[in-house]
Amino acid sequence: MSISDISNVFGFLGGLGMFLYGMNIMADGMQKTAGSRMSSFLGMLTNNRLLAVALGAVITAIIQSSGATTVMVVGFVSAGVLDLSQAVGVIMGANIGTTITAWIVSLSQLGDSFEVMKPSFYAPLIIGIGALLLVFAKTQRRKTIGEIMIGLGLLFMGLDFMSGSINPYTDAPIFARAFALLGGNPLLGMLIGALVTAVLQSSSASVGILQTLAMNGIVTTNAAIYITLGQNIGSCVTAMLSSIGGNRTAKRAAVIHLAFNVIGAAVFGVLSFVVFTISPAVAGSHINAVEISVFHTVFNVAMATLLFPFANYLVKMSGLIVKERAEANPEEDEESAATLRHLDERIFESPAFAVDTAALEVVHMGQLTMGNVKKSLDAILTGNLEEIEDVYKIEKTINNMEKMLTEYLIKVDNLSLTERQKKVVNNLFYSVSDIERIGDHAENLAEQAQYMVKNSLDFTETGMQDLEAISGSVIKSFQYAIAARQTGNMDLVRKVSQYEDDVDSQEEELREKHIERLSSGQCQPSAGVVFLDIISNLERISDHAYNLAGYVKDEM
Repeated sequence: MSISDISNVFGFLGGLGMFLYGMNIMADGMQKTAGSRMSSFLGMLTNNRLLAVALGAVITAIIQSSGATTVMVVGFVSAGVLDLSQAVGVIMGANIGTTITAWIVSLSQLGDSFEVMKPSFYAPLIIGIGALLLVFAKTQRRKTIGEIMIGLGLLFMGLDFMSGSINPYTDAPIFARAFALLGGNPLLGMLIGALVTAVLQSSSASVGILQTLAMNGIVTTNAAIYITLGQNIGSCVTAMLSSIGGNRTAKRAAVIHLAFNVIGAAVFGVLSFVVFTISPAVAGSHINAVEISVFHTVFNVAMATLLFPFANYLVKMSGLIVKERAEANPEEDEESAATLRHLDERIFESPAFAVDTAALEVVHMGQLTMGNVKKSLDAILTGNLEEIEDVYKIEKTINNMEKMLTEYLIKVDNLSLTERQKKVVNNLFYSVSDIERIGDHAENLAEQAQYMVKNSLDFTETGMQDLEAISGSVIKSFQYAIAARQTGNMDLVRKVSQYEDDVDSQEEELREKHIERLSSGQCQPSAGVVFLDIISNLERISDHAYNLAGYVKDEM
């Protein structure tokens, strides 16, 4: 092997690295830009499967990876955000959306007649502008645009490096023999395509490499068709691996993805074999990058159209393959288990989704805690202790949720986030802590209710009316704080602030009035201590609610 050969090997490996890295940072930048929009897209999903197909195509076109989209779908199904019927449509759409990368790659061959029309001609300029934006831009949005431009430029330069390194060997007999072998053996061609895609964890990347070889005129049509079909099967590996350790529904989603692509490869594989047998000249002709893009698009659109009416049968088939299992622990805390399912790390494929999921679980934790506050206050005001045991049980759940959410948020904080997303994650940390402290105060109130019943303590009629008034203000303050976190509505934030001021004033006034009742002998001293402790806990709950609303205001 000569120095020139070694240099070409280095050039090919370097080009491959630039291509893969460019694709990665371009997709990362596009996720940052469109992440919040993807979350709203997900919220649009209903049982309209056609809408789900469109959604899957759009998201995959944005994040440049059908594997990543499918992994997210497996995570959403596992978390209960999507059902299998909706997931089928998104998976079909993901296969269509992944074709956008093939078209980006094939741009390099659209301008063969004019050097200035080749994307590689502009790649250095694109990288230069992107670098300037990344270094000197003031806003996060412009920095993210810089990342996307650098990624796109590196992708084109990587393709150019790979193509230039292969070009001297286009007449080498080994390439002709290899593609003749792959073209004559459909199963072997599909196997090679599947293995390369499985190793790279990206069908977009493996199709791009095949297109690079095609640009140099060394790929036969039959070999390219079979390899492309195999690449679609290989793209399922990421989702299959992701479903390991997931629940039964998540495994079924991964099986649906595999079945969809295997059926497609089988149908087109048989049709292609028949066509190539009838017309050997077509089979042995050379194919270019644009033609590969056309076939890749036609295949995925055709299979989505063909299997769309049979989506429910795919769901049923997945149920036959992945059998139902008995629950391991029927006494497991259902709320904690649900939270654990929702905080699925597969969603990390989209940092924006991961942040939104964490925020939804914080809202859910707040709603559980609100229930505890109401039950405790009801026990104090009515003397009915029937739900007190539920308060203690849910308090344990709240503590478990705090631990799970904190661990999850630590992992989310290490993802590639925008400045605003990092601020949201940071505020969610504080929100979890505040909600847990409210849960502790609710538990304190429950203990006071038990103490009052056990010791036959009563408040005066005026004292009970005062407690009802301040309790109502505290509950509204907390409710509006949770709603503000859920909706981001600044009007709700202002209402929390108003109720907090009201609670502070009431607490101070109630203390003075209560001391007067104690001095005049209208109230028992032992009941007086409990009364003061109750209004102190209520004031602290209102303080934490104010903190929760403040975090939302900070993000706005």
